[in-house]
Amino acid sequence: MGKSKSKSKTNAMRLLDSEGIPYQVQLYTVSDGLIDGVSVAKKVGEDPQFVFKTLVTQGHSGEFYVFVVPVAEELNLKKAAATVSEKKVEMIHVKRHPKHTGYVRGGCSPIGMKKQYRTVIDASARSLDHIIVSGGKKGTQIILAWMT
Repeated sequence: MGKSKSKSKTNAMRLLDSEGIPYQVQLYTVSDGLIDGVSVAKKVGEDPQFVFKTLVTQGHSGEFYVFVVPVAEELNLKKAAATVSEKKVEMIHVKRHPKHTGYVRGGCSPIGMKKQYRTVIDASARSLDHIIVSGGKKGTQIILAWMT
């Protein structure tokens, strides 16, 4: 996998570059307003099992957590809370994303956020040879292969 061919790099791409982690960029149109994960998977020609969405939550303690889950799945908040040893977690409102992550809805990458938060990747990713996550802006996806 090569580096980005995108003219403007996102924080996610810059971080991957600085760490020497190979990735590919896939671009897609956003003018139709369809930026949900399943629509994006179709636009980039990928099976939705390979495309993951980034969900930002806040725990009862006030801590923030990031969950990376397949786009066709829903996050079980009770299980998510148990995973991070919280009484409960709640999704943060999308209007709060820029303040806490540096990203907007439809462009929230688990890579290169403003602050580092505990991040949990769905176990289904282990059985895949690659995953695709947001590249850090609408219309951009990053393909990451597992490094051994």
